[in-house]
Amino acid sequence: MRIGQGYDIHRLVEGRPLILGGIRIPYEKGLLGHSDADVLTHAIMDALLGAAALRDIGYYFPPEDERWKGADSILLLQQVVQLVGQEGWRIANVDSVVVAEQPKLKPHIPAIQARLAEAMQLSPKQVGVKATTNEKLGPVGQGEAMAAFAVVLLLER
Repeated sequence: MRIGQGYDIHRLVEGRPLILGGIRIPYEKGLLGHSDADVLTHAIMDALLGAAALRDIGYYFPPEDERWKGADSILLLQQVVQLVGQEGWRIANVDSVVVAEQPKLKPHIPAIQARLAEAMQLSPKQVGVKATTNEKLGPVGQGEAMAAFAVVLLLER
């Protein structure tokens, strides 16, 4: 049994779509990054890689590599799930939190949960997705960025 944790943060900017857990969220700003900048999926990927004692997502999908420019993070997550499986692990569950002042994410949680579960070949009951604010503190609290935390439990195959 292995536990992994992941974290990611991206700046919010105008002119980009907001993608969280593979779902496009209606909002006037999106997250800035080399790929689609999906902070939630990135945090989950790092948690999975860490639990399997593998390198971080920047190692497997370096931002300076043009192959990953604008990449769909759900496809990257699927590759990470394969890597973890090749190491002899299977995912027992994932728990995650998105930290954002706006937009309100509650209406989107079921779709995000279902999309992430599908990408990891899990039941939605194995994927926890929550949202909270940063109480107007720091860059996230000021609406300049979004962050996400994730924890995963891996079991031997």
